[in-house]
Order: sequence, then structure tokens, then C-alpha cells
Amino acid sequence: MIKLFFTDEFHLLITFGLVVLIWIIQILHYPSFHFYDEKEFPKAMLFHQRSISYLTLPLMVSELTSACWSIYQSYHFLNLVCLLLVVLIWLSTFFIQVPLHNQLLLSKDQHLIAKLIKTNWIRTCAWTMKFMLLSWNFL
Repeated sequence: MIKLFFTDEFHLLITFGLVVLIWIIQILHYPSFHFYDEKEFPKAMLFHQRSISYLTLPLMVSELTSACWSIYQSYHFLNLVCLLLVVLIWLSTFFIQVPLHNQLLLSKDQHLIAKLIKTNWIRTCAWTMKFMLLSWNFL
């Protein structure tokens, strides 16, 4: 049972889920923040932060665990690049996106929303590249 969670296929599946999620967030969800009611915006941001964490946190922890396991099982360049992309995603998440979200909890700020959208391309591109690399490994 535990071996199931540490296969290359599981790693690819988790990454695919995160790619789909980040593209929805990047193209649809974050831009929609511009249209939220200013008075209700902090409440909407709190709801967003709590709700999205139920989706992203288990997936991101599973992805990190899978990436580390892949390096442990077979140390080669592809696994190293994938792990480095995961590290980049975590750094971007916790040092860029989370602080921006925390600022948006206080009030609606069009400049901060635009910055959130712009900086989220780091994660969007990193997850997409990681998925493409992992997919290439299955060819």
C-alpha cells in the first residue's frame, strides 16, 4: 500500500492535479479578484485562503514527498530538476503568494491583485515544466 504512494505514476498524477489547479487559479480565479465587492473582499479572501488550502496543501505535501522519494530511489538529472522545481514552487508560495494573500486580507488593492497574478506565473510555469518533464519520462 505505501509503495503505491511513491511510484512515478503517482508523482505524475499529483503533478497533473496541481497543473490543472494552478492554471484554473491563474487564468480564472485570481483575475476574478478584480471584480469582487470591495466591502466583502477581506471576507472573500479569508474564505479563499481557507478553502484552497484544503486542496493545495495535501497535494503539495504529496508532491514534495514523491519528489524526494524519486531522488532517493534513483538519483538522476530528471529527478533532481523536478525536486528543484518543487523547491522553487514552495519558495514562491510561502515567500511571495502567501504574503500577498495576507495583505489582501486587510483590503482590496488592485495593485496587489495584479502583483499576485504576475508573480503566480512562477508557480504556473514551474508546475507546467515539471509535468512536461515527468511526462517525457514516460515516453
